[in-house]
Amino acid sequence: MTQEEAKEDFVRRIENYRLQYEPIDEDIDDELSFIKVINAGKSFYVHNVKGHIQSRVVYFLMNIHLLPRSIYLTRHGESEYNQIGRLGGDSPLSENGHKYAQKLREYFKKESLKDLRVWSSQKIRAAQTAMCMRDLAANVEYWKVLDEIDAGICEGLTYEDFEERYPKQFAERDRDKYHYRYPSGESYEDLVARLEPVIMELERQSDVLVISHQAVLRCILAYFTNKNREELPYLKVPLHTVIKLTPKAYSCEVELFKFDIQAVNTYREKPGHPVSRWIIACELVFLELSKYVLVNIYVFVALNILLT
Repeated sequence: MTQEEAKEDFVRRIENYRLQYEPIDEDIDDELSFIKVINAGKSFYVHNVKGHIQSRVVYFLMNIHLLPRSIYLTRHGESEYNQIGRLGGDSPLSENGHKYAQKLREYFKKESLKDLRVWSSQKIRAAQTAMCMRDLAANVEYWKVLDEIDAGICEGLTYEDFEERYPKQFAERDRDKYHYRYPSGESYEDLVARLEPVIMELERQSDVLVISHQAVLRCILAYFTNKNREELPYLKVPLHTVIKLTPKAYSCEVELFKFDIQAVNTYREKPGHPVSRWIIACELVFLELSKYVLVNIYVFVALNILLT
């Protein structure tokens, strides 16, 4: 289809819309709340908008655009804390992490994206990863809001330490990971609220690379791929991988580019249902008891044979 044919087709569709739909009249429909988006966001007419929710809808509509763009998500390179399985903290990159930062630069050099913006967390491991992108990006910004979820009193602990020191807290987190809040820290629910301004900025930007952390990128990925709160905390965001999101009309195309640089696996599977674990434990106990019962039966039979 040529440009002229596409234009004619579009004009015909607009004419069909005029035949089927009736515009809202400001005088007749004065009591209604509505927003008119004119020329795909060139201008807006906001009428009788009241309250927080309606205001947020206006803010959202004024920040989105229809131009083609991609959003790139990546975790920082592997850190020293990643290698030993510790939560949070502010450790620097490992040797493999530095290698990934260089590979990331090579990848975007080949992409040759004009006006690429880079947003990084302020944590050392993310800032070190973003440093390699400074000569390729139009702008590199370091945002506190992109820092990893605050693990509170559990910062710097391994999962084993966490379970041993705070067994009740550990069980609560397994039961409801989205709503669980670390003591003196954050929950995923808190993190979603914290990231709302970032989401709005992503909606209004062109090509952006976000260098952040596992929990943060899970929230952003869940928003663009329409995942619910049960799925969100268990989305896989591996180290040394670029996730490319390309928003479409009714969906978001997701592409993963994994680099051949070794990194630890920080993903923790969703725990089984507590009842299921209890049933398994009971079955194991029953099997052990069965062994003793069978041994006693064999002894009883053997004695009877010997005595007869």
